[in-house]
Amino acid sequence: MSIYRTHTCNEIRLDDVGKKVKIAGFVETIRDFGGLVFLDIRDMYGVTQVVTSEDSGEVDFASHIPIESSVCVEGIVRKRDKETINEKLDTGLVEIRIEKITILGKRTKTLPFEINSNQEVREDLRLQYRYLDLRNTKLKDNIILRAKLLQFLREEMIKQGFLEVQTPILTSSSPEGARDYLVPSRLHPGKFYALPQAPQQFKQLLMVAGIDKYFQIAPCFRDEDARADRSPGEFYQLDMEMSYATQDDVFAVMEPVMVHTFTQFSDKKVKETPFPRISYHDAMLKYGTDKPDLRNPLVIIDLTDFFQKCTFKPFIGKTVRAIKVSAHLSKGFHEKLLEFAISIGMPGLGYLEVQEDTSFKGPIDKFILQDLKSELLKLADLEKEDTIFFIADNEKRAADFAGQIRTELGKRLNLIDENVFAFCWIVDFPMYELDDHGKVAFCHNPFSMPQGGLEALQTKEPLSILAYQYDIVCNGVELSSGAVRNHDIAIMEKSFEIANYTKQDIEQKFSALFQAFQYGAPPHAGIAPGVDRMLMLLTGANSIREAVAFPMNSKAQDLMMGAPGNVSKEQLIDVHLKVYGTIGDIPL
Repeated sequence: MSIYRTHTCNEIRLDDVGKKVKIAGFVETIRDFGGLVFLDIRDMYGVTQVVTSEDSGEVDFASHIPIESSVCVEGIVRKRDKETINEKLDTGLVEIRIEKITILGKRTKTLPFEINSNQEVREDLRLQYRYLDLRNTKLKDNIILRAKLLQFLREEMIKQGFLEVQTPILTSSSPEGARDYLVPSRLHPGKFYALPQAPQQFKQLLMVAGIDKYFQIAPCFRDEDARADRSPGEFYQLDMEMSYATQDDVFAVMEPVMVHTFTQFSDKKVKETPFPRISYHDAMLKYGTDKPDLRNPLVIIDLTDFFQKCTFKPFIGKTVRAIKVSAHLSKGFHEKLLEFAISIGMPGLGYLEVQEDTSFKGPIDKFILQDLKSELLKLADLEKEDTIFFIADNEKRAADFAGQIRTELGKRLNLIDENVFAFCWIVDFPMYELDDHGKVAFCHNPFSMPQGGLEALQTKEPLSILAYQYDIVCNGVELSSGAVRNHDIAIMEKSFEIANYTKQDIEQKFSALFQAFQYGAPPHAGIAPGVDRMLMLLTGANSIREAVAFPMNSKAQDLMMGAPGNVSKEQLIDVHLKVYGTIGDIPL
């Protein structure tokens, strides 16, 4: 038995009435009724009400304990009076009559904000005092859920025969799509370690080593700007890789893990299994994004060719996408949607409404020849009372704008089913794309196997080559990317050559993989769903920071610990660095 407690604050029940117990926790509330003082004591597990006797000294002491102080309470459990029963609490039928109350940790400073208050608190303040923010029931429950999720994921992977292997945190820098965090070496002047952006090369090397099925809850470090669905600095993923595996083998492993996880930790249903497979091309055409929210039933259609036969000049020579809505919408709805369209950079938003006689009404009706109107009705599958919106721009911008309009329509028309998780696989990504300078670059993952192998690389136009790359998406959130890996030296050399890397570049930047693959590598494939993003979906949080115990802010600062912070001149000398200017007030 602990000297501080016999029970947690959520364990005491009617069976304990008459027993002498001890509990310990934070003082959540104090209610002073003159002759009696009621206190709610909160720990990680719940809340228990305690009450003083009518002894004046005890009443005075209890009523002056600062809120959120840590206390130990010893007393006798008794039933609450009928009128004081609190059905919202698991312990709401009982209370403890205080025989002794001891302050273990007294709050001596003013609270920066109220704990468990419904009032909005600035995020920078919450992050600065995160240890107080974590006392909040909702945030604390998220962290408990995170722990349970991690344990569950481990169990799911072990059941399928995967071995958990930790890979290094200090490694070498390699070009993997984001900026590295660099760590200077004390023992090797002028050289640097890098924190891994992902365990990508290590997990492939494990396949070469004969570790047939690997996984870990892997920390990843990327020096990039914050997003709602990714913390700056570090994030965690369920990293997995398997030998002698195809794309289908990866899907067969990961789909049940996702279904079991999301149904275990939520009352929502998984919309469809097996998960739909959508090519990247179709995703961009039908949904305007490679991470579509399939809870939204709206689909984008292409009307580019149709509008080249019409007289509406803003659409001629442009890619034209359209979205049909089975509803007659008010003038106010159109005005507000137009405001949204302009706010995202669109010059306007065309639309037509289908009348009772299947004629059209709308701003661009007069630009569609009469004999073409029946063709439009058929192309867009339009019926009476339908409304159709039009988006025109170059191909890339038209897809992006149409995707955003589709999402906004889904929200405004309440079309999103909030009670399901809608998963899908996005497959058949392009192997290459043009970078900002018009040069061929890798589109997704440089370690991916091209579809068609070496022959495709040698004979096809680079931008037409597809790769065995895939993303898993849920409710419009990309949970992870994965690929069948390129394990063949000849294919690797050619694929990197097309992306303007020389053989020497590969040997220098990916030396371990390049060497290892020359000793016989098995075909292998993998994926790495983001743990933080899973939690964001499971908790319904708007920001990934609500699912992380000690996150950085959007500027990659830890306001609680003061990181990044200053270091001494001596520390810089140890790692052979010199910073020009000053560090804080220290001249260098």
